[in-house]
Amino acid sequence: MTGSAQTIIPDGIVSTAEPALYAFVRSLGFDLDDWQRDINRLLLAKRADGKWAARNGDISIPRQAGKTYDIGFIPFQRCIQQPRFTAIWTTHHFSVTHDTFLTMRDEIVYNDLMLPYIDPVKGVHSAAGQERFEFRNGSTLAFKARENGAIRGFKKVGLIVLDEAQQLSDSALAAVLPTQNRADNPQTIYMGTPPAPDMEGEVFARHRSEALAHKVRNTMYVEFSADRDCDPLDRSQWRKANPSYPNHTSDESILNLYGQFTADNFRRECLGIWDEDATANAIDPKQWDAGVVREPDLDGRVAYGLDMPPDRSALAIGVAVRHGDDTALVNLQEYVDVKRNGIAWAVEWLAERWPKTCAVVVDTQSPAMSLVPDLQKRHVRVTVTQTRDLGAATGRMLDMIHAGTLWHLPADQQPQLDSAARNVTLRDMGPNGMRAWNKKGSDIDISPLQAVTLALHGAFTSKRRPGRKAKAVAL
Repeated sequence: MTGSAQTIIPDGIVSTAEPALYAFVRSLGFDLDDWQRDINRLLLAKRADGKWAARNGDISIPRQAGKTYDIGFIPFQRCIQQPRFTAIWTTHHFSVTHDTFLTMRDEIVYNDLMLPYIDPVKGVHSAAGQERFEFRNGSTLAFKARENGAIRGFKKVGLIVLDEAQQLSDSALAAVLPTQNRADNPQTIYMGTPPAPDMEGEVFARHRSEALAHKVRNTMYVEFSADRDCDPLDRSQWRKANPSYPNHTSDESILNLYGQFTADNFRRECLGIWDEDATANAIDPKQWDAGVVREPDLDGRVAYGLDMPPDRSALAIGVAVRHGDDTALVNLQEYVDVKRNGIAWAVEWLAERWPKTCAVVVDTQSPAMSLVPDLQKRHVRVTVTQTRDLGAATGRMLDMIHAGTLWHLPADQQPQLDSAARNVTLRDMGPNGMRAWNKKGSDIDISPLQAVTLALHGAFTSKRRPGRKAKAVAL
């Protein structure tokens, strides 16, 4: 694709509906640039069975490039073509959602050539939080912010456009995607700029990583970006990153942003350059391997940590043994299929070990919190970590790996923990610089790493002194 730095094409393409979309755009008196048509050819490509080849389409592109203008015609055409079709355009903040609605209302809907398709009585709803267009054939194009779960309740949504994808969290996505479960041949479009460290950009970053690694077959990924080490004022790099420059985006517009943004934000927002560590491993594989020990020292203060993945498919119990010289051993003590074995067993398991344990730790955001009441009934005092504690625990784990003071068993003895450590990234937890573990891909379970991290936190922070010292734990 002309101008794009990265283009990943979905498998199985036999045709494209782009010519029909372009004819629709022209019929309304508008036009599209070649680069916009190139994106649409891939986004609207079809397989032999007539389904979209790109079930998911991801577009990473700088500000002021014209992505909203281009993608904005797609839901209108689909609503007109398919009676009783539902499309949703969603952004992170309500103010942006409302502005997008007003722009499309004024430029597209209030167009003499579009009005015949719009319901003459209830066609335009402009009330705050209720913004939508209704068509004569019963179709609806709704505009919703992702704040406060506003999209829950929609059903059979055939098209979702997730604008501001750099501000899309996994929890927000979990509220959005189920609305498409019963739709016929649904499609989801993600578009945004490279996320900054303080943004919830884990979804967009994961999609990019998986697309560039060719891990998915039904995804289109297009990225417009300048060279990583370029001169930020090089106009040829502006043209490479922003395909609308200079025809539609002026020097003045980009220079204004250059004067307002920090250097890093200008690279992301205007040059489309992703941070180098956006999807990089948080743990250096060489440093992780350096901590392998086959005959571990089991004497010391023992603590356990609990965690579960978001789907509650497994329960991980990690153990940490703090030695007298402040080195430590961590191990994935238990990793159990919850659907097959449940979680009740863990209460008895931990209660039996509590007399020789200095801490049992679980994070307040973990699904494993469901075990806390039953553990308390068995007189196990559970330490519940909050955001600051989790950030400190993650930092301690990383610091000890870097310093060579953290030991663990080899991969053949605890493959789940090893896989998590090799496939984990970091996410920011607010403006105070705290960071926590984040998974690189949807098929990675980091609960084993989280469990041993929490155990390590307990071993170093608990003031409890168990009644007698003995061999810490049988591994």
